[in-house]
Amino acid sequence: MKSALLEQIRAELRARLGRLAKAAFEAHAAATDQGSKAEGKYDTRSLEASYLAAGQARQVDELAEALRILDALVLPDFEMHGLIDAGALVEVDLAGEPAVFLLVPAAGGMIVSHEGREITLLTPASGLYQRLLGLRVGDSLAEPPLMVTEVG
Repeated sequence: MKSALLEQIRAELRARLGRLAKAAFEAHAAATDQGSKAEGKYDTRSLEASYLAAGQARQVDELAEALRILDALVLPDFEMHGLIDAGALVEVDLAGEPAVFLLVPAAGGMIVSHEGREITLLTPASGLYQRLLGLRVGDSLAEPPLMVTEVG
């Protein structure tokens, strides 16, 4: 299941990258277009367009890097009662609601629907990622209130 999930994540990242790269190109074109040249000292269209283009270019770079990392990623298999570590697919009871997390090195916060379940990607920068490491099925955390119900 995890290999199909990883392929789905890669495909979604490629699609997002394509859309964002197109938007960044269009923002850059708008920022450098003669029509966006300031018509007065209070006209900031050009400046705003350049900020937008720079921000989108940065997002393109970040997304491309995440895709590069995930293209090289191989997710290890875990025993149901093994310790949670990088690459684990973890199901928890989070304040009475089921939640599923995949511990990966990039694309944190991305949510994908896979086999009828929403899966949130967590990276080492996430406090929850750090708190899940080393737990097992049946272990719980007080903050946020959660209990590990499955590891894969």
